[in-house]
Amino acid sequence: MSELTHIDEQGKAKMVDVGDKTSTQRIAVARGDITMAAETLELIAQGGHKKGDVISVARIAGIQAAKNCSQLIPLCHPLMLSSVDVELELDRPNNRVVIDAICKVNGPTGVEMEALTAVSVAALTIYDMCKGVDKEMTIGGISLIEKKGGRSGHYQKAV
Repeated sequence: MSELTHIDEQGKAKMVDVGDKTSTQRIAVARGDITMAAETLELIAQGGHKKGDVISVARIAGIQAAKNCSQLIPLCHPLMLSSVDVELELDRPNNRVVIDAICKVNGPTGVEMEALTAVSVAALTIYDMCKGVDKEMTIGGISLIEKKGGRSGHYQKAV
């Protein structure tokens, strides 16, 4: 395993200097899910929730979160994202919503944190909108699925 890049020689936190790195096309895909009661999932599916369209609001929240990632994660670089796509799929057999985020940038640093933040905030938004009818929802499985570009090359999570 390589050394931590956000720690200097004295053990203090630092922002990594990416000024000399080459700008390349970088893509990151993250996934997570929120599990709930079957009745809650059906309420979301039918669009009958009194707070509105849960899926659309969660998608917008995820996109907004990716765009604001550097304001949430202290040592994360602000990026000029070229694309953020948040997809939410109802998985009825498992009573959950599966959330995928794909972030793209042409820059000197990766977009993994943006994709992970998008998934996390989309899941939290679903929780917030549905907590009045289901307090036992569980958010989980948030992980990086794939990344492309940059010095470390292509990564794909083993399934």
